[in-house]
Amino acid sequence: MKYIFTALLFCSVFGIKQAHAQIPIKTDDDPEYDNPVMGEDDSLYSNGPADTSSDLKYYIQPLNEITIQENRLQIPFAKQNRNITILDQSIIRTLPVKSVNELLTYVAGVDVRQRGPWGTQADIGIDGGTFDETLVLIDGIKISDPQTGHNMMNIPVPLSAVDRIEVLRGPAARIYGVNALNGAINIITKKPTQTGIMANVYAGSSFNKDTSNGKLFGGYGAEVSASLAGDYTQHLLSFSRQQASGYRYNTAFNNDKVYYQNQTTLSKAVSLQLMGGFVYNSFGANAFYSAPGDKESKETVQTGLAGIGATIQATPYWTIKPRVSYRYNNDDYIYIRQKPAVYNNRHETNVIDAELNNTFNTDIGDFGLGLELRNDKINSNSLGKRNRDNYGFFGEYSFNKIERLLVNIGAYANYNSDFGWRVMPGIDAGYRIYSGLRVFANAGVGQRLPTYTDLYYKGPANIGNPNLLPEYSYNVEGGLKYNDKQLNASISYFNRRTEGFIDWVKDTITDPWTTVNYQKINTQGISFAVDYRWRSEDAKYAKVAIITGFSYSYLDVKSKGSQSLDGDAKLSNYALQNLRNQVCANANFEFFHTLNITLAGRYQQRVNYIDYFLLDAKVSYAIQRFNIYAEVNNLTDVQYIEAAAVPMPGRWVTLGLKWAWWK
Repeated sequence: MKYIFTALLFCSVFGIKQAHAQIPIKTDDDPEYDNPVMGEDDSLYSNGPADTSSDLKYYIQPLNEITIQENRLQIPFAKQNRNITILDQSIIRTLPVKSVNELLTYVAGVDVRQRGPWGTQADIGIDGGTFDETLVLIDGIKISDPQTGHNMMNIPVPLSAVDRIEVLRGPAARIYGVNALNGAINIITKKPTQTGIMANVYAGSSFNKDTSNGKLFGGYGAEVSASLAGDYTQHLLSFSRQQASGYRYNTAFNNDKVYYQNQTTLSKAVSLQLMGGFVYNSFGANAFYSAPGDKESKETVQTGLAGIGATIQATPYWTIKPRVSYRYNNDDYIYIRQKPAVYNNRHETNVIDAELNNTFNTDIGDFGLGLELRNDKINSNSLGKRNRDNYGFFGEYSFNKIERLLVNIGAYANYNSDFGWRVMPGIDAGYRIYSGLRVFANAGVGQRLPTYTDLYYKGPANIGNPNLLPEYSYNVEGGLKYNDKQLNASISYFNRRTEGFIDWVKDTITDPWTTVNYQKINTQGISFAVDYRWRSEDAKYAKVAIITGFSYSYLDVKSKGSQSLDGDAKLSNYALQNLRNQVCANANFEFFHTLNITLAGRYQQRVNYIDYFLLDAKVSYAIQRFNIYAEVNNLTDVQYIEAAAVPMPGRWVTLGLKWAWWK
């Protein structure tokens, strides 16, 4: 890997020496607004963009002003020809959530299969795909785990440091490379524009008791974020701690996170970006993976992430973005916590990723070129010591020289040391019919590499397959979009064919699960989403602000899988567990810049599971620098399961207090 660092350093130094044009610190192409401290003339809702430092101020940010953060070509949300959902600050601050996992449950098309509250453990799928077919990123840095996708959402970023989340549905290899088979989730962190500090404390309970000790189930959380914004450098430091006795036997957990980010302007043409985070997540894993025998299981997952990058304006038309990132993960699973020697899996993974991205603005359109070098290592008592390299080459072109028409085309060529070469092309096109109404279509190819668990795991109930091959998806989609400052709506249809689908299967109930490449899975679906935002400063409307959202997703999945020796279909663990109908809705009302009320509901109908409807609520009151709030999750106390045999919590009540000071 030393050659990678040498090459990137050379490119960075060369770019610094050659740069002439001015480049500011990027704040998502949005102007700032003043005065984060609430007052009589300072609305909790603003027509302007988000102040990403304050967590007490509510506002309305037009979605069509946001530029989707990609690594090369930057295209505004209003001009995107892909199925993209944005969870911005207007939504994040009003929903009754305590983790990124819970936040994503309010997006139809995203399948969040939690095994506990507050971000304890969750698998994330998109449009019927599994947790290994979705790529998760933080500010464009990939955080996929080569051991297993079960660790993907062990994210070292407190919720208070998240500015927005961009969910891209459909194969995203052209943009992000391998493992974005069905889509990608990019978590964008805050870029401070003001100096200050914010604190948030909360505690909650289900008011049920643990029958094993007679104690009340409950938990607490605390977050502190501080920002320092200077003329040439900006710093953000966030801490969070969550601890709870759980919600049923052996589900207690504690989760500690720390995250740091820095942006520094070195010259008129060069800026540096630095980030780092760490999460320690320990939890009781009762029935998480192999019920009912794992009643006494315990798991501890530690994840560290670091990255350094630069933005270099080499010429007025050429932008260079080198970046190096490192991810460390330690997964310690104990089958019987009182007797660790009975069965204890320990895995340690190290991933180094280096990228060099270029953007060229020309008279005939914009070009993006990039390369990526990635090394995955694992040291495991059950998977062994493994190592593989991945080399990727990006090429993109954006054509917008015909009025109302935008076409983006590109490809990602990938070489993996275990699986060889593969080229994955993609194209999207959109035409503005009139005003904010556009018709769009896209097509693309995605690839998912087998994890080390898929390949090499050996246990009493699961056996890997070292002969597995990567799986591929071929996706086409088309639909309509409408965007303006208040209303964003879309409707679309997609059809996807997945070949070589990797699944855990067995012939009979008593057999162990083994991994195979399924022949084919065909998925088609429709989706509809609308987001409406309105506010009034007119006295006759009592200074009311409204944010409403509704999204719906329907999936039809048909599989043609492997057969057993007697000709009967094998039992499948992942092929047919997708959501069929999914509805998400939220409504937020703010009165007199102080009182804020949110209702949010979601309906899930999953194949081979009982369907359910959940209703959540949040009420908050802001006064000066304080914000007092109450949340009720699962208001109607529904009993439901999202993953495996893990019953989720019933009604849970939380009280919290936020405080902020800004210079």
